[in-house]
Amino acid sequence: MMNCELCRADGETILFHDEKLRVILVDEPGYPGFCRVIWHAHVKEMTDLPAADRQHLFDWVLRTEQALRTVLQPDKINLATLGNMVPHLHWHVIPRFTDDPHFPAPIWAAPQRESQREAPARLAERLRHVLQTFG
Repeated sequence: MMNCELCRADGETILFHDEKLRVILVDEPGYPGFCRVIWHAHVKEMTDLPAADRQHLFDWVLRTEQALRTVLQPDKINLATLGNMVPHLHWHVIPRFTDDPHFPAPIWAAPQRESQREAPARLAERLRHVLQTFG
């Protein structure tokens, strides 16, 4: 789908990829470590996938969560699969901290404070290393 931004994969910081999916680090101000796990094929829903592919995708969502917990020690991890704006199967894996702009509300709510949190040094490299240990 030429109009799908997740099909194009332009300029992404890729942390892991295989023949079925990729894990990317998203540049989201105030949310260091925000990741997406994106299915390569243009499908809309988890139930569009065969059971083995659903398991493979969700395994990588959980591996991404564990990598973020290992590297960043967040207060909480949020997992979301919406696809309302971009109907291409992907999961958001979002480390949350009590001082982030929206905590305890979802990151799509109105902000409650300014963010002072910055990404730690070599974050992408550190996450790649942890994710490779799961591969």
